[in-house]
Amino acid sequence: MVSLKYFKGLLLSTHYAPSFKWSEDFKAYVAPAYNYASALEYFRKGEIEVDDNVMDPLPFPIVKDNIKLREYQERALRLWLSRKRGVLVLPTGAGKTVIGIKALSTLKVATLIVVPTIELLHQWADKIEELLDASPGIIGGGEDRLSGITVITYDSAYIKVEQLGNKFPFVIFDEVHHLPSIGYINIAELMASPFRMGLTATPEREDGRHVLLEDRVGPVLVRLHPSQLSGKYLAEFKTKRLYVELTPKEKEKYEELRGKFISYLRKKGFRMSSPRDFQRLIYLAGRDKDARDALLAWHESMKISINSESKLEKLKEILKEYLGHKIIVFTRDVDMAYKVSREFLIPAVTYLTPKDERKEILSKFRTGDYKVIVASNVFDEGVDVPDASVGIVLGGYGTSRQMMQRLGRILRKSEGKVATLVEIVSKGTSDHNLSRRRSSATK
Repeated sequence: MVSLKYFKGLLLSTHYAPSFKWSEDFKAYVAPAYNYASALEYFRKGEIEVDDNVMDPLPFPIVKDNIKLREYQERALRLWLSRKRGVLVLPTGAGKTVIGIKALSTLKVATLIVVPTIELLHQWADKIEELLDASPGIIGGGEDRLSGITVITYDSAYIKVEQLGNKFPFVIFDEVHHLPSIGYINIAELMASPFRMGLTATPEREDGRHVLLEDRVGPVLVRLHPSQLSGKYLAEFKTKRLYVELTPKEKEKYEELRGKFISYLRKKGFRMSSPRDFQRLIYLAGRDKDARDALLAWHESMKISINSESKLEKLKEILKEYLGHKIIVFTRDVDMAYKVSREFLIPAVTYLTPKDERKEILSKFRTGDYKVIVASNVFDEGVDVPDASVGIVLGGYGTSRQMMQRLGRILRKSEGKVATLVEIVSKGTSDHNLSRRRSSATK
C-alpha cells in the first residue's frame, strides 16, 4: 500500500510515481501538489492501493441554483465537465463568471476562485450571492474570511497557498493569463486541487509562458471570438482604423529619437526580436549610460507617436460624428487621459482616480448623465463598465488581449445596437506597428 499525504504545497509518497523525487529530508518521494490527480491515476493503473490523506476539504455550503445557461455556455461547461480540467476562452461580456459558478454548483465541492483585482473579488462574491443565495468567503482587500466557496486575489493566494493547497478540490483561475507569471505559477503548482478551470478572453502571453497552462490547469477546451456571438448574445459590431500624420514638429523630434535608439542597437549588434531582448536592454540600462539614453529615446519617441496632437484633432471629429452616443475613449497612459479630459471637458478614470470618484463617474455614465468618459488602462480588466456603444482607442499596447478587452466594453447587447470600435493610429511610426500586432483581436 502507498501512503500519500500533503505538506505545505508538496505531496509526500512512500512509493515512486512520475514527477516524484526521493527526498532524504522527508524520507519520502516528493512532488509539487498539482501532481496529485496524475499520481492517483498512476497508482490506479498499477493496481496499487493508496492510503490517501491528501485532501482535507472545507464543507461545501448549501446553495440554491437557478442558473440558466446560454447554449454556448452549456456547451463549454459540458466540455469542461467531461475532463474537469481545462481553459475556456470566451470574449469579454460572454458570461465566463456564470459558467464558473454553475460548474462549482454542479460539482458541489469546496471551491477557490482566484482573481487578479479587488474589483473582480467583489464582482465574483456579489454574483455568487445573487445566483446561489450563498455568502462566499473573501480573502484580499483587507478581508480574510474562509468558506467552502472562497474568492481570493492572486496576491493573497500566492501568500497563503501552502495553507490552502489541500482545502479546495476545485480551483477556478479567472483571467488565467496572469497565472503563468513568475510567482503566481506557484499557486497552481502548490495546490492539490484535482479539478481546475481557467477563464480568459485571450490566454496567450508575449513571454510565451502561457504554454505552462496546459500542464497546470489543462488544455484550451473552448475558444470563441466576439464575432461568433455578435447579434444574438453580444451586440453586432464594426471596427474602423483611422490614420493620422504626426505634426511636422513631432515628426522631426520622433525621427531624431528613433535614430538615436536604432543607432545604439546597430552599434551593439543588438536585435529586438522578442520581449526578452527588450528586458535585456532594460537590464543594461541600469549599468550603461548609452543603453539608458537609448531606452529613454525609445520611450520618448513612443510617447510622441502614441499621443500625437493629430490624434486629438481626429478625436474632435469623431466625437462630433457620434454626438449623443455613449462613448469610452481609451488611452495608453495617464497623461494623455487627463489631456483629453481637459481639452474636451469629459471625466477621466485612471489608477489615480479615488474610489468614490470612480464610482460616481461610472454611475453617471450608466444613467446617461455623462455621455463620454476617458480612461487609461484601468478598464482593460476587472472593472464592471456600464454599457457604451462607441469605443475610441487613442493608444495601447501591442497585445490582442488589450484590444479584446476594450472591444468587450462596448459589446453589451441592446435592441438595434451596432457597436463601433474606432482606432486612431499615427502613420509610419511605432504606434502603427503596435496597432498591427493587436489587430488580430477584432478579426
